[in-house]
Amino acid sequence: MISLQVPSDLLGGCISIGNFDGVHTGHATMLRALKELATSLSKPAVAVTFDPHPIVLLRPEFAPPVLTTPEERIRLLKQCGMDGVVVLPVTWELLEMSPLLFFNDVIQHCFQATGIVEGPNFQFGKDRAGTVATLKDLCTSADITFRVAEAVEDASQMVSSSRIRTLLTERSLSQAVKLLGHPYRLTGYVEQGAQRGRTIGFPTANLTGIGSLIPANGVYAGRTEIDSKYYAVAVSIGPNPTFADQRQKIECHIVGYSGDLYSKRLAVDLLHDIRPLCSFPSVDALVQQIQTDVSECVRLVHV
Repeated sequence: MISLQVPSDLLGGCISIGNFDGVHTGHATMLRALKELATSLSKPAVAVTFDPHPIVLLRPEFAPPVLTTPEERIRLLKQCGMDGVVVLPVTWELLEMSPLLFFNDVIQHCFQATGIVEGPNFQFGKDRAGTVATLKDLCTSADITFRVAEAVEDASQMVSSSRIRTLLTERSLSQAVKLLGHPYRLTGYVEQGAQRGRTIGFPTANLTGIGSLIPANGVYAGRTEIDSKYYAVAVSIGPNPTFADQRQKIECHIVGYSGDLYSKRLAVDLLHDIRPLCSFPSVDALVQQIQTDVSECVRLVHV
């Protein structure tokens, strides 16, 4: 039996179990169904997410980069109306559980669930042997209300975390944001860079220590919040070929901000892709392009 301390005010609630990486529009649809069921039964709505992704233990060489850190995932799940979020630690003991043992131990014993909502492709238990049909039968036997949420499609394709990862690696950030239903957040710490931006009139905050998937090299428009105020941000991801600097960097020009952010934690919400990276024949040509990029960023981002 696994050891999981579920807060007492979440016991007996309605739950949805999943990795929820990205908390995209498909997840949001399922969570709305969960909230509706929980409200109708006067129970709390609880999202149950895994950390790490099971594939990290099963086949670490195939583990995909995450779209959201556990902290970010919890924030987004609560934004979807969840009364609580419980992180289920992924261990070998958990992965070896049969569907029946997982149902008895986790769903019934740990959560004392009274309702469950899952997507049509939900699988659980060792080797993903449990299906939606399996879960429906178990819930019927245990007198637990069970609902299956409809899959969300875009352009006749199901919205999925893997599809969003592909879009981000193809520099199709605007399309990824559409499928996410919210900005794509990069969170890291500001480190001191070469300070070239300051010398050409566009100082940047250089982000490091980012724990989620970094989009393909390019220039993006986003926003950030500093001291309860929002700012538009022009973000360059990748090397700086104009200066023959091949280091991978994430440089953020925060429009209208002039404070010191060194060593501070900064979250930047990416919203639109602007252009690919390229080399310029001179610093003047680069500055002119940056001016255009910043103007486009301000036009696209409302703060």
